[in-house]
Amino acid sequence: MQFLGFPLRNQLFVAPMAGVTDRPFRQLCKRLGAGLAVSEMVTSNSLLYGSAKTRRRANHEGEVAPVSVQIAGASPLMMADAARYNVDRGAQIIDINMGCPAKKICNVMAGSALLRDEPLVARILEAVVSAVPTTPVTLKIRTGWDRENRNALRILKIAEESGVRALAMHGRTRACGYSGEAEYETIRQVKEAARIPVIANGDIDSPEKARWVLASTGADAVMIGRAAQGRPWLFREIEHFLNTGRHMLPPRVSEIHEVLLGHLDDVYLFYGRQTGVGVARKHISWYTRGLPGSAVFRHRMNQLPNVEQQRQAVDGFFLALADDNERLPATSPPEVATGDIPFEELAA
Repeated sequence: MQFLGFPLRNQLFVAPMAGVTDRPFRQLCKRLGAGLAVSEMVTSNSLLYGSAKTRRRANHEGEVAPVSVQIAGASPLMMADAARYNVDRGAQIIDINMGCPAKKICNVMAGSALLRDEPLVARILEAVVSAVPTTPVTLKIRTGWDRENRNALRILKIAEESGVRALAMHGRTRACGYSGEAEYETIRQVKEAARIPVIANGDIDSPEKARWVLASTGADAVMIGRAAQGRPWLFREIEHFLNTGRHMLPPRVSEIHEVLLGHLDDVYLFYGRQTGVGVARKHISWYTRGLPGSAVFRHRMNQLPNVEQQRQAVDGFFLALADDNERLPATSPPEVATGDIPFEELAA
């Protein structure tokens, strides 16, 4: 797939998620099948540019191109500065967050709260596009503020007139949060009206769902977030299904054991050992959720204070799991068609 002048492996994107899509997670998702991974959002508040958190979020060493960085804020001037700051540090695509429903973001009139102020949306988009004229700017939105105020089509028009090059859209309003069903019909309407690529987001958690969303909305790509937490190989499973119409067998337990340990080592290196142990806990919880014995394991694992004990606990859990299961047990096993290809036999 060609996207904004960059060749991509496929049309499967990793959604930006604060506290999740850090550099280790983005790199892992790309290795396991994602075509593009958008960073967790970087604040436009220049007072925070020197913080350790912002420096980490602006660290893109070793990432596979293109490097897409999401910025968030409500001031056109500060958003323009944030775009330049990140482009100077390696960003190849700037993504603007107008889709986050979190109260702490909306309370400062950023994220999806901006959808209530269309003139401000236009000023922010124009400021950012002008600030980085040689860098593609993309926008992530929701369908509107609430069900009575869906304005995605008007935001699309504003974005196109401002020079935004692509639009990602979560199929819910800000008021919906993550409840209810995603509005794929609204995404379809936006795609039909759009002159720029449209990426569909929301509730895409299986190969079948990804194929259905692409077909029903006409979207150029799909963006996957929560479903990939603890399951980064989902991208590869979807890629294979879209290409062949067949499911892959679940990955071997030994392979996911190895994937998780590699992910943890990257986390420890990226954050440092002390902070890394805390960050790693949530990823270990996501990888093991729904697996036999995982509740007791997670309770014990969350008490462990250092890297060595954490890795030993993960080793023990997955070695015990492998004694009873060659392949990763599924909480809701998909139907597997005859002739499905094992995970490890799929060429990268």
